[in-house]
Amino acid sequence: MTHEFKDIVKAHLKAKQDGLKTVLATVVDLDGSSYRKPGVRMLIVENGSMIGAVSGGCVEKDIVRQSQTVFQDGKSKMMTYDGRYRLGCEGILYILLEEFQPESGFFDAFENCLNNRNTFKIHSNYKKEEGVFEGLGSTIELNEGSFKLSSCSEVNEALSIFTEELPPCFKLMIFGAEHDAVKLCQLASFNGWEVTVVSGPLESKTIENFPGATAFYSVSPDDLELNSIDNETAIVLMSHNFANDLKYLLELKDSKPVYIGMLGPSHRREKLLSQFLEYCPEVEESFLERIHGPAGLNIGAETPQEIAISILSEILTVVREQIPMSLKVKAGGIHS
Repeated sequence: MTHEFKDIVKAHLKAKQDGLKTVLATVVDLDGSSYRKPGVRMLIVENGSMIGAVSGGCVEKDIVRQSQTVFQDGKSKMMTYDGRYRLGCEGILYILLEEFQPESGFFDAFENCLNNRNTFKIHSNYKKEEGVFEGLGSTIELNEGSFKLSSCSEVNEALSIFTEELPPCFKLMIFGAEHDAVKLCQLASFNGWEVTVVSGPLESKTIENFPGATAFYSVSPDDLELNSIDNETAIVLMSHNFANDLKYLLELKDSKPVYIGMLGPSHRREKLLSQFLEYCPEVEESFLERIHGPAGLNIGAETPQEIAISILSEILTVVREQIPMSLKVKAGGIHS
């Protein structure tokens, strides 16, 4: 996921400042089932620390051990991990290990990519066999060009290519600054989402009141900057003020977030939408379909923390296009 790769790049820069090498581990293929799927990555620092994980814990120990030769000679290698007899998942992982040495210009281009909320691709050359092979390594394709992520050699046509397209970091915009907004912000941030909090201009709050927030704005509804809202953005209206929520909704009418949630009971939603349609009778049907109110899944949530879990869970079901159910009654595989 994008936020995980972002954390990897950040950790690499810190290690580089400390004079330490890093190795990037990428699951590039899979036979059977696994805790996580191809595309998951982790970073191993020369001092033994790890950023991220590719499974539940057992695989990571072998990755750290196998990465030692990459630290020593800088040569990318393939490793396999057969979990059929050691893990609960009956699968074989194929993992590419490469010394993480992005080309000059990558870091600025990657930061621009994140700030502009652009999609990017990572291509990894690999082989479903353990060992060192010519051409192993990854490149990243950004708007400003392609950059090698390691000192991979010339292209080897005998290798396979794993390509992953990564969207902008998922973003949550919270309109409201009460106690429940703080809890929603914290849990969304913990999930790796970028969180923007919007409060009214009379609120005596700052970004320090919202641990995990990446941005905070204290503005009136008609001064909102909405250009960055895209289909990787979810919105939750929780100002606890009917008039303010209506104003926010009116300002959002031309935007296309993947989800809009509203707090409060069903009759409040109906009243809010009724007044909204009086002002905007020509609004697109697709916009109304994105509105979820009351926001959240029916899990019996009572506390602000539980309500936040309920809302985040519903957002995930919408984004992943899933129907909520207990996994024990789901036919087929967990991820099928």
